[in-house]
Parts: sequence; structure tokens; C-alpha cells
Amino acid sequence: MNLTKVFDESELSLEVVILMIAGLILLITGILLFPVATGGLSYYENGLYGLLLVMFSLQIISMGKTPFGDLKRSKLVLLAGLVVGGIGIITCFVPDAFNDIPRFLLFLFFGPGGALLLLQMILSKDKLKAWFEYGGIFKHLIAGCTVAYVSSILISILLWNQSLLSVQMTAIFVLIYGAAIAYLSFVLRKIYSTYPQEQKRKDGEVELPIDRAMILFTSVFMIILGVLLIPVNLGLLPFSGSAQLGLLMMIFAIQMIASGSTPIGVFPRSLPVILIGFVFAALGTVSCIIPEVLVYPLTVLVGVLNILGGAISIGKFLGRRVSSTDQQKGKIPKILVKLNVSQLILNVLAIAFGLSMLISHLLPGLVIGVVLAANGVVLLYLLYILFIIDRIQKEMGTESSLEIYQS
Repeated sequence: MNLTKVFDESELSLEVVILMIAGLILLITGILLFPVATGGLSYYENGLYGLLLVMFSLQIISMGKTPFGDLKRSKLVLLAGLVVGGIGIITCFVPDAFNDIPRFLLFLFFGPGGALLLLQMILSKDKLKAWFEYGGIFKHLIAGCTVAYVSSILISILLWNQSLLSVQMTAIFVLIYGAAIAYLSFVLRKIYSTYPQEQKRKDGEVELPIDRAMILFTSVFMIILGVLLIPVNLGLLPFSGSAQLGLLMMIFAIQMIASGSTPIGVFPRSLPVILIGFVFAALGTVSCIIPEVLVYPLTVLVGVLNILGGAISIGKFLGRRVSSTDQQKGKIPKILVKLNVSQLILNVLAIAFGLSMLISHLLPGLVIGVVLAANGVVLLYLLYILFIIDRIQKEMGTESSLEIYQS
């Protein structure tokens, strides 16, 4: 293998990325259920339910792909995705916060949703019939979709009646479903690379690229986490610290694999970055499902990454300020000043959060909650600024706000 190609930019689409990670989650879950069945490992069911709801949420927010079919990404669809994501986040963090609501939602998504997707594939003129005519890789697409949809329906039955099968048999069904999703992701990757098509935004659809979608979701995540930590530290709510770390790792993983955005900076989406992203996703899955087993190493890892990311970003900012002339400093538009200020605040908050994870009792729990909630609010403000810059630059025809943000 040519070593230079290892570091080339990957062309993985967001749909393929999410399917790959979803397949990984299900495969790891299936494997872990075997020692869970024998009592060798404890099992946090809400962690799995919340994690799956978060994955559905990201699909809805970033692509408009709902469990019942593709929709135009309207503001209402985005809101629905955020609500599903919020329920998933709280389900992970607070044991039994919503009782059976997460399980019922997943039943709807896997059961009626899977059945509807299967019917759409069979009846739609541009799907099953057309795929048969195309032949080749599209026959694999038919097989992958069929197994995935049927497995989804079977999983929904197990969600409805958890005592229907033994834990070991449930694990086998979960493994089959995970393998089908992973297989489907590789088939779609092949199809998208062989038959590249320009993805056009539908009329009336909200323009929200993957980087913005992740900023939006992360801001909601931080606000919910920060607000919840207040009653948790007052002893009013139970809390799963391992699921919190697991979701953080999963957010890191999706950002890395989808856009090359890591906690310490933005890199080309090369094979090493993607592999590290999958490692993060695997660690996040285990931490969500199996309580406490990875709390210490992930606490250290997340703390170090937050400190490094904040410090490196501040260092780059100071370096640009030192190298720029006085005349250049005076010509910075006000909107870019606001962007720089919001980034600096985020970096300072990231360092504070990282230090609080590495040094016990450095900050009171209530203060940490406020820091995280503030982080989420500033992220929302940053997103607002990026949209304003986009509008300005469309009129001027200059570089995108993402390039400015990454610099």
C-alpha cells in the first residue's frame, strides 16, 4: 500500500459514517450481551436506548433521514430531531428518567419504521425494481436493505416483549442486525464512490452542513448536561457518569469521521483519523452500556483532550495576533471580532472543564454545571455568528465561514 494514500482525504459520506457507527454500536452490544447474560458484566439498558436515540437524532438533524423515510429538512423536522436527541441524552444521563418512553420510541422507530421502509423499497419505482435492473452492486443493496429492515422489525418485537427470548438469543439477533447495518454501509460507500451524484438541497430545506449540525447538537448536549448537573449535585437526581463520558466520546467520534474535526484541531479525514474515530466510538459505546468500567481512563482522556484543544486554539489565536500588523488589527470586521471572542470563551471553558475532570474538587459540582451550560449557550451564539458570516460572504463571494472558523 502506498503510504501517501493512507493520509489522503476520505470520501465517506455522512450517511455512510452514521450507518458504520450504528453498526458498530449494535455489534459491540451483541458481543457484550453474552457476558451480561452470565452475570460477568453489569448492563445499563438506558445507556443503550439513549445512545440509539441520539444516533436517530443525528440522522434526522443532519440529513432529514427519519426512521419512517426521507423528509425535507424543514425547521419542524430539525426540531423533532432535537427533541429525540434531547430525550436520548437525558435517558443516558438519568436512569429511568422517562420510564418506558425511550423503549416505546425505539419500538416505533424499529418496528413500524422498519416495516414502512421495507414497503417503500418494494413499492417505489426508483428502488427495488430499478435496483434489479441496474444489477451488480445494487443487488447487494437489495440484500442489505432487506436484511436490515426485517431485522429491525424483529428487534422491535423483542423491545415490546423483552422476555420473548433469552439474553443469548437476543444477542444473536442484535449481532445479525449490526452486521446487516455494517454491510449496508459498505455497499452504500461503494455505490456513492462509483456513482457520485451531486446532493442538491430541496426547495425550502434548512441549509445545515455537517459541521453546523454537530455544533447544534453539541450545544444542546452541553446545555442539557450542565442543567442536569445542578440537581444532581444537590442530590435530587441520580446520574450516570459513565454514560456522560460515553456520549462525549461518541460526539468526538462522529465529528472526526464525518468532518475530520478532532478535539485538538481539524485534520484531513485520512485513514488514521477515521480509525481513531472508530476507536472513540467503540469506547463510547462500551462506556454507555457497561457502567463504570471505563470511567477513569475516559475521564483522563476527555480532560486531557479538552485542555489540549483549548490551549492549542488559544495559542494559534495569539500567534495570529502577534504576526498581524497594527493596520491589519484595525481592519478586522466587528462580526469576526465577535467570532474570535466566542471562540476564546469556548476555549477557556474547555480548559476549565478539562482541569475539573483531572483535578478532583477543583471546581464545585454546581460550578461545573454552569460552565457546561455556558459552553452550550456560547456554541449556539457561535452558530448564529457563522450563519451571519455565511450570508455576508455569499454576497461578497469570499471564503466560507467554516474555513475562517477552522483557522
